[in-house]
Parts: sequence; structure tokens; C-alpha cells
Amino acid sequence: MMAQQSPTSSVAPTADGMPLLGLGTWENDNPSECANTIKIALEMGYRHIDTAQVYGNEGAVGQGIAAADVPREEMFIATKVWIDKLGYEDVLTSTQRSLEKLGIDTVDLLYVHWPVDTYNPVETFRALDKLVSDGKADRIGISNFEPNQVDTAIEKANVPIFANQIEIHPLLPQQELRDHCSKHDIELVAYSPLARGAVFDVPEITAVANNHDVSEAQIALAWLRQKGITAIPKAVGHDHIHDNWTSLDLELTPAEIEQIDSIERTNRCVDPRFAPW
Repeated sequence: MMAQQSPTSSVAPTADGMPLLGLGTWENDNPSECANTIKIALEMGYRHIDTAQVYGNEGAVGQGIAAADVPREEMFIATKVWIDKLGYEDVLTSTQRSLEKLGIDTVDLLYVHWPVDTYNPVETFRALDKLVSDGKADRIGISNFEPNQVDTAIEKANVPIFANQIEIHPLLPQQELRDHCSKHDIELVAYSPLARGAVFDVPEITAVANNHDVSEAQIALAWLRQKGITAIPKAVGHDHIHDNWTSLDLELTPAEIEQIDSIERTNRCVDPRFAPW
């Protein structure tokens, strides 16, 4: 699970072929704005784009993919199957619709969005296994899975669980879950890596940002990257997308990482009533 480091921000470092910095698209539901955001990001250097069925923007993401002057084989596209589509047939049919909306033949990473509602480990992973064998998905992942659910997924899936996408940031480091996934060679993908903007109001992060004359967002993203965690911050507009991208040029010192690790404040941003924790 070691990242292959890149010397400049022209290319993101990768973890087993997955770029360690991607673009999240949650709440980016204005079709033209979303498509333009994807195009800007891809042409800036991003290659990892994350969406989901429930975001309602897979079609717009597909338009951005088609508009960008970047070969499809250089992209890493991920989407997630929503909780009411996790029965065997629903996984197959809804994923086919996702591929059609995205305008691609194969998704690089297909997640189970949450282990709730129609989720049945046997049937859900039987469908995901078929999608991989049929060439519709290159890898499968899980999202919002706690350690016991990670173990069940590993047991029921016939293909490796590649990644667990969870909320991780300096205010929710998730050390126990990180250790558990690492033990099973499962990559971690961090959604809400900026804690929905809360990282801008943490003195320890601001102090490190001032050391480097960069934003708190860049510090949080560098902190994740140096821990081998992939981040998919949501961004709209060239400046915001670029600010996150230039975090790839940052290298925090061990003392700075320790300073961020020492933050005692905790803030979980995503906590729906059906959450498994």
C-alpha cells in the first residue's frame, strides 16, 4: 500500500494504480457546472474522478469526461451503488445505467455506498463479482464499512476488496479502522477530507499552513497523502480545484505531522441515522 511518489504536481502519486488525489462531486448537481468542473480538473492533471448514483450527476460527469482532452485510459473513474439498489439484479441493472450515463464501458472502481437497506453481503458481492468478470468493473470497493463489516465483505467477495471510502480528516483520523484496513491490504479513500471546511478553523493546522504560506486545505490534503490515504475533496471553480491540486507539491515535516496528529478536537461531518457506527 505504499504510494509511488511524484516529484511535481503535474501527475498525482498513486496507490496501486489509484491516484492519491481525486475530485469529489457530491452536491455538484448543476449539470453544466459539473461537466465544466470535470473538464477543468482533468485538463489540470486530475485523473481520479469520484461520483455516485445518488448524487444524480453521473450524466454530467460523463459529459465532462467526454469533453476533456484526456485519454480515457489515463482516467480512474469511480462510482457507488446506492442503498436501495444492492440486491443482485439491481446491482447489475443500476451499474449498467451508471456506465451509460458516464459514457464508459468499464468503471475503474465500483463501491457499495453503505452497508444498509437492501445490502446483503452474499447477493451484493455475487453481483459485484459478476460485474468484474464481465468487464463492467475493474475493481470493487466498500464505503462507510466498519471493521466487522469489512471482514464480512472480504469473506463474501470472490475478488479482492480494493478500497474502503470513509470520512477521514485531521478531526476524524479513524486510526482503528485505518489499521484494520491496512492489515487486509485495503486502500483508504477519504471523503470530506477538509471536514466540510472545519480544517480552516483549527489553530494547529493554521500554524502549519502559515509555515508553508499555503491554505489549511492544502495542509489537510498533504497530511492525508503522506499517510498513504487517497483524498477526494469536492471543488468547483478553477481556483479551488487548483488550490487542492497544488497540495501535491507540499511535504510536511515529521514534526508538523505530529502536530496535526495531536489535535484533540473531533468532528464527524457525515452521520446519518442509518450509519453502521
